[in-house]
Amino acid sequence: MSDATGPGTRGPATRVKVCGVTRDSDREAVVAAGADAVGVICDVPVDTPREVDTDTAADLLAGVPPLVTGVLVTMPATVEEAVGLVEAVEPDALQVHGGLSPGELGALGHRLSQDVVVAVDAAADDIADYADPADALLVDSVDAAGGGGTGETHDWERTREVVADLNVPVILAGGLTPDNVAAAVDTVRPFGVDVATGVERVAGGDRVGGEKDHEAVREFVAAATRREVAA
Repeated sequence: MSDATGPGTRGPATRVKVCGVTRDSDREAVVAAGADAVGVICDVPVDTPREVDTDTAADLLAGVPPLVTGVLVTMPATVEEAVGLVEAVEPDALQVHGGLSPGELGALGHRLSQDVVVAVDAAADDIADYADPADALLVDSVDAAGGGGTGETHDWERTREVVADLNVPVILAGGLTPDNVAAAVDTVRPFGVDVATGVERVAGGDRVGGEKDHEAVREFVAAATRREVAA
């Protein structure tokens, strides 16, 4: 993620990550839609239908093709725990949510060859503290346990102000959908955007957690990058 054009800016196209992939068919749909990254959630202490076990995470990420980034998303309690999971899954990049301090994240980065994406709460006052150890910051709407995937947006204007002076790529998350992602990009001007719940399949009026709506994925990528939706 070191090829960012600068904080708070948008290069030729906003990068797109689709997170919470649990099935091979969804991974293939995400790649076919033109997303830049596929996120797989593993070993988190929160109850989510988007979590898979270690073996499934490794298999899903092993199937991510070249030039697309396979991202392991987790909430480690310690640096050692994170390193062990990365060694087992072998992702292209690691996204960390939860309670590791900036110092611990710095130590983690030194232990890994992969880039480390650090998720921070959009409402927090110490976002800048996490910029130094991070290869990228993911600014999200988080729940009380520190997990994302809430489906809730946050104050994009405040986020733009907070991240404007950060010398690190910023990825915007939290309640993004095919309908609002273009406005989010225009407001925040992030390096990338991240979506999970906003592209999940709906059945009987209810969202089916962990299963992606392939048409919604295509629409999201197109809206975020200003591309035409592929037929």
